[in-house]
Amino acid sequence: LHDIRDLRDLTRYRKKLVQEVTQEKNRIHKILQDANIKITTYVSDIFGVSGRCILETLIQGETLTASKLRNMVFGPIKSKISDLMEALNGNVRPHHRDMIRYSWNHLLYLEETIERVERQIDECLKPFRNEVELLDTIPGVNQRAASIMIAEFGTDMSVFPNDSHLSSWSGISPGNNESAGKKKGSKTKRGNKALKGVLCECAWAASVTRNTRLSATYWRLVKRLGKNKAIVAVAHLILRIAYQILQTKTPYQELGTQFIENQEKKKEQRLIKALESKGYQIVKAS
Repeated sequence: LHDIRDLRDLTRYRKKLVQEVTQEKNRIHKILQDANIKITTYVSDIFGVSGRCILETLIQGETLTASKLRNMVFGPIKSKISDLMEALNGNVRPHHRDMIRYSWNHLLYLEETIERVERQIDECLKPFRNEVELLDTIPGVNQRAASIMIAEFGTDMSVFPNDSHLSSWSGISPGNNESAGKKKGSKTKRGNKALKGVLCECAWAASVTRNTRLSATYWRLVKRLGKNKAIVAVAHLILRIAYQILQTKTPYQELGTQFIENQEKKKEQRLIKALESKGYQIVKAS
């Protein structure tokens, strides 16, 4: 129990740190724009290897020449040295350098802290390594997502009578708003924010996989419900699959897109039988 609590504290703290990293990066972007430095036009990720070298040079106040810049950048950017020199020809004042330096030092500290936290997470995951590998077999779920799932609801599925109880507890189950026999629009209830967030991330990743049950489910629902509701539905399905995997200790078995088609055919046959039992005669359109 203490292992799960420790893991939960670490995974939630890692999420906060990652959010702070994003905030510091956005601050640096804003300061560069204020100084009329248009480096992002030619360097897609200014926090990559090439971008970091250029940022450190700007912070130190060194004069950039074409030869120096050529030694700093790597890959296709080398062919854009002249354009890059022009983009770096802004109005960088000492104030800009100070502000970038503050964010830069904090960014380096956050990245170092994230590395330490991730090492601690790996230590906490050692007793649950088998469960992580099992969850990793689900399309769209990686080991980071698996670690968050385990941290939030554990590995002992006996505390939940079935997968519906788990999805209701997490707040990812579909709402039920029915009146006078008519179903109306509804929202999912409040639940575990950390779990709902990672499940939706996994659902987005699963929606672009090829020939999987999860992607077929998404594309079947998106036309009728829209992207957001379809993603929540896929997230709900992933949680139910995770419950069964942890309960049975067996890896994910891919049923493919044919599974959805068979389900649709079975539903159609049930409706036809229901109508025929009431005396209707069903004739298939040619």
